[in-house]
Amino acid sequence: MEALIDFLRSFVGDEAGLRNTVVVVVAATIFVFGLGISVLVAAFTNPVRRRLGLINEKPVKDGRLAIRIATAVGPVSAYVLPKEELERNKVQRDLIRAGIRSPQALQVYYAVKTLLALILPIVVFAGARFFPDLQTRSVVMYAMMAAGVGMLAPNYILSKKLKSRMKQLRHGFPDALDLLVVCVEAGLGLGPALQRVADELGVSHPELSFELATVTAEIRAGVQRETALKNLADRTGLTDIRGLVSLLVQSMRFGTSVADALRVYSEEFRDQRMQAAEEQAAKLSTKLIFPLILFMFPVFFIVAIGPAVLRLIDAFS
Repeated sequence: MEALIDFLRSFVGDEAGLRNTVVVVVAATIFVFGLGISVLVAAFTNPVRRRLGLINEKPVKDGRLAIRIATAVGPVSAYVLPKEELERNKVQRDLIRAGIRSPQALQVYYAVKTLLALILPIVVFAGARFFPDLQTRSVVMYAMMAAGVGMLAPNYILSKKLKSRMKQLRHGFPDALDLLVVCVEAGLGLGPALQRVADELGVSHPELSFELATVTAEIRAGVQRETALKNLADRTGLTDIRGLVSLLVQSMRFGTSVADALRVYSEEFRDQRMQAAEEQAAKLSTKLIFPLILFMFPVFFIVAIGPAVLRLIDAFS
């Protein structure tokens, strides 16, 4: 509190103006805090919003807290969401590709960013009283850094989760492609083949199994196969799956054999994987230079030349 008063005194010269400024700041803070608490309490106790949240989400016991948080964030979502539709669409796409597909995921994401940006500076100001040697400018700078961390931390977590899920999908795609070729060549149609592959991959690659099961569910619901496959490419964001979808769409559009197209794509994809493995193997020797120079060579020189150096020191001493 003393650091905040010193910071305000640097802008306001006389004591009367400082007193009025402190009163206005405290009153505005209490008003905003009370308004936020009242909005959250009203959202939690509103039976209509709670019922809508229970209808939209699965009525699972473990998900009740998430439903309550989503319904509480709803009234303030207009104040925390970005105004640009392009940015909202980008974040929504990243959330979907990361496996977060709740209808209120975008609102909760930006609400968490806003809360962290507000709470972390308050924590810094509250902790500054235990470090009286800190200057006011340093405290303000640390508070701004904390606000920046609060704004950037959700982006970092989302990007790590997105990369992890795409890595899992990429690892499971070769097995899914081979199984799909076998199922189509055995006489199954594209829809039943996708469903069979999704069932077989349920244990080893659950993320890819869920995506393929979603495609078959969309087809059964009446969505055209081309649209369902394009939705798969958009949800995953993988170049390999996008190439497979383009191949299947062209085969269905021009009436060519899907089995032949899948067999050719499987062979080409296997060649690409082999080339990628050879490329990684060729890079390995170059990458080993730095740990050899930094860690192995100094130890080797100590072991090889160390006794001779010690004998020379004893001889000249």
